[in-house]
Amino acid sequence: MIETGARVPDATLNEFFDTEAGGCSLGPNAFSVAELARGRKIVVFGLPGAFTPTCSAKHVPGYVAQAEALRAAGVDEVWCVSVNDAFVMGAWGREQNTAGKVRMMADGSAEWTRKLGLEMDLTARGMGVRSKRYALVMEDGVVTGLWIEAPGEFKVSSAEAVLAALGA
Repeated sequence: MIETGARVPDATLNEFFDTEAGGCSLGPNAFSVAELARGRKIVVFGLPGAFTPTCSAKHVPGYVAQAEALRAAGVDEVWCVSVNDAFVMGAWGREQNTAGKVRMMADGSAEWTRKLGLEMDLTARGMGVRSKRYALVMEDGVVTGLWIEAPGEFKVSSAEAVLAALGA
């Protein structure tokens, strides 16, 4: 499992774009984690799935509400990562009004989630491999903060908890 002080592994994440912008085409666009992380401070929060109760009612809305405070604390970007496809993440982002605040990054095959060691098997519940609920801060691709929730919990990975850890 990834630890504080370790470099995050590279993988491809996908993000859905509703309009062509910044060299990105309409629809899913693939990004290298290593390239996006280079020289930047990024807060990543991972969660079990799009449109699920805690994720939709608390986790994503908290980061949307705290986006400005996170930027004021020196964070360049906020990513929501889930083991869903880019179409689902795009639809969820529209529903949650994340535009310009939280990048909705799809890890459809759990490639990055597995490399981080943060996957969990929910096959018995009909959900397959998913992500644990967590938050991490990476600076230039190195983990400087990591908070992993206990099963069924939502405490340490909230936007407010991350802001407090950042001293904001």
